Amino acid sequence: MHETSTTGTSTTHSDEHRTAAARSTRWRVVDIVVASVIGVATGVVFLIWNNVGAAWYGAADAVTPGLGGFAIGIWLIGGVLGGLIIRKPGAALYVELLAATVSALVGNQWGIEVIYSGIAQGLGAELVFLATRYRRFGIPTAMLAGAGAAVGAWLLELFLAGNLQKSAEFLAIYFGAVVVSGAVLAGLLGWFVVRGLAATGALSRFGAGRDVSERV
Repeated sequence: MHETSTTGTSTTHSDEHRTAAARSTRWRVVDIVVASVIGVATGVVFLIWNNVGAAWYGAADAVTPGLGGFAIGIWLIGGVLGGLIIRKPGAALYVELLAATVSALVGNQWGIEVIYSGIAQGLGAELVFLATRYRRFGIPTAMLAGAGAAVGAWLLELFLAGNLQKSAEFLAIYFGAVVVSGAVLAGLLGWFVVRGLAATGALSRFGAGRDVSERV
């Protein structure tokens, strides 16, 4: 009798854990609102970086073609922020795409094509979070997500920017520069931005905020 009762209780707890896990992947209203705010805010950052980053890109490329990739990282940060804060499927893609859309609608040097970049970069970051089953959000995951976004950008530019016609040397240098920039400027910096926001209490309804409060 005791064994039967224990088994039933164990099964019930197991079912509850599975249900909680399933619910955790569903977007709440607050997830949508905060992800949208992050996306728009990141889009404003992109608007500023469109000039700063373009100047850096041109100067670095003038020294060695391909080194301009070191300036790309800030344009990849949206996916990292979305994934680290919302921690739900699609968050990285949504935030990066929304940020790129803001940049496109307000105006930039590249026109509507930046939306395609937002999709490619967001997917690159999204796949990294997916690989962890949306369970790991430390520095390694953040940097890998930034690097993943960089790979997405590099692949898209093979066709969108005509890089496929350039030399193997340029492609190798550019790939290395973009990935490093993505890992550091999008991944590592993005992680610190999230930690800073969480420390203010602004993310108290999210896992990122609870992570910080549990360590205090």
